[in-house]
Amino acid sequence: MAYTQGDRKMRYFENDLKTERFVLGKEGQVVRVIPSREDSLDRLMDENAQQFPHEESVENTVLHKLEVDKLHTALAMLTPEEQALIQALFFEEKTERQYAEELGVYRNAIHVRKTKILKKLKKLLES
Repeated sequence: MAYTQGDRKMRYFENDLKTERFVLGKEGQVVRVIPSREDSLDRLMDENAQQFPHEESVENTVLHKLEVDKLHTALAMLTPEEQALIQALFFEEKTERQYAEELGVYRNAIHVRKTKILKKLKKLLES
């Protein structure tokens, strides 16, 4: 009797807890599903990831917005020529060579200007 009870308990832990059961109606259709009582970590992780998609924290969003606003303010302090260079190189994604050809100057001149403007922006952003 003790052996039978122990065997039944083992089957309960090994099988009954881990499988879901179906309650069938009179015509053999599934009326109700009784979920398993034991769950896998992988399924819980997948379900949790779907339930709570990765979102940035409010603090990070606000800090990013403040940095972007500060950058736009610093860009507005540049001269029109400096703004045009930054616009072409960083927003229009032109190369230094392409921009130099448009202006009819050497690529090295554009590189030197860009370096000076970036240093100026860095000072404006730090202050």
